[in-house]
Amino acid sequence: MKNPLIELEKFGQSIWLDNINRDMLIKGELKMLVDKAGLKGVTSNPSIFQKAMGSGHAYDDQIKEILSRNPEISAGDLFDILAIKDIQDATDVLKVVYDKTNGYDGFVSIEVSPKLAYDTEGTIAEAARLNKKVGRPNVMVKIPATQEGLPAIRKMTSEGVSINITLIFSPTVYEQVVDAYISGLEDRVNKGESIKNISSVASFFISRIDTAVDKELQAKGNKDLQGKLAIANAKLVYQKTKEFFGSERFKKLEKAGAKKQRLLWASTSTKNPEYSDVLYVEELIGRDTINTLPPATLNAYRDHGNPADRIETNLETAKSQMKQIADLGIDFEVVTRKLTDDGVVLFSDSYRDLIKAIERKKSEVLQTV
Repeated sequence: MKNPLIELEKFGQSIWLDNINRDMLIKGELKMLVDKAGLKGVTSNPSIFQKAMGSGHAYDDQIKEILSRNPEISAGDLFDILAIKDIQDATDVLKVVYDKTNGYDGFVSIEVSPKLAYDTEGTIAEAARLNKKVGRPNVMVKIPATQEGLPAIRKMTSEGVSINITLIFSPTVYEQVVDAYISGLEDRVNKGESIKNISSVASFFISRIDTAVDKELQAKGNKDLQGKLAIANAKLVYQKTKEFFGSERFKKLEKAGAKKQRLLWASTSTKNPEYSDVLYVEELIGRDTINTLPPATLNAYRDHGNPADRIETNLETAKSQMKQIADLGIDFEVVTRKLTDDGVVLFSDSYRDLIKAIERKKSEVLQTV
């Protein structure tokens, strides 16, 4: 029986896992997904680490070892050590994919602290630190697509760091993200340095758009467009990516070894139980894209996915749907700006809860040391 996850390779799409924890690394689950399910990358964020470190005992031994040497270490610094170990171990598992694909896939992402989302210089310093600390060629540092994040994306790209740009919702911001990446490559070329080993993905969030727009549509009594706009928006953005990376500007960089920045579909678990649990996988299959799936969605797709090249179907319908919400008085740019700000708050809250959980864990372990 064919595995739908592996079948996606035929359509030029890579599947990454939106999850990481110490247990799956120790038990070899990540390696099994790479070997048996065609997994090609991993993404993490503060919410994922909060769930991983806030319960269970997988991190206890390392915490004990750290505290035996430095009992006064802060919860923030303790988290940093634990997270970097997970990312290093995951990049080591994915290195076989990185090598096999010549640096096209096989990446593991670690996120700059959400506390720095509106701090350009702080983001630059932290991105450089994380990249150096992990010390693996297949690490990607995540920077949010805030207005303050954009110059940091350009700067870190010019320094040769592979960046995963997160929290993208609108086509307007996506265009700014692409420009930051291409400008960073140009800056590096102008310095006479190689751009061959730089990769980047633009993490475009999906389901949260439907969650937000559906509320607006409900208020206006419109049911026809509910559950449609996230996919419509993504399909039109995909057309933009072909335009951006087919331009003369980028072709010059390609001759110097530049890689296209790929779209990564994020937030692809279905939030509304009335929608298919694989809706945001099925409709967004296309060449040169990535879909990062949480475990439940990955398992659901492996069970009943139906792969087909769909990203370029029904484009006129997608354009019509975007026009219809504008005609209804829903300002898509306003909705997506709020989603970005809300996303930063969500990750900041998760980070705060994570630090509290580590403080509790530290106290528990100190009593046994």
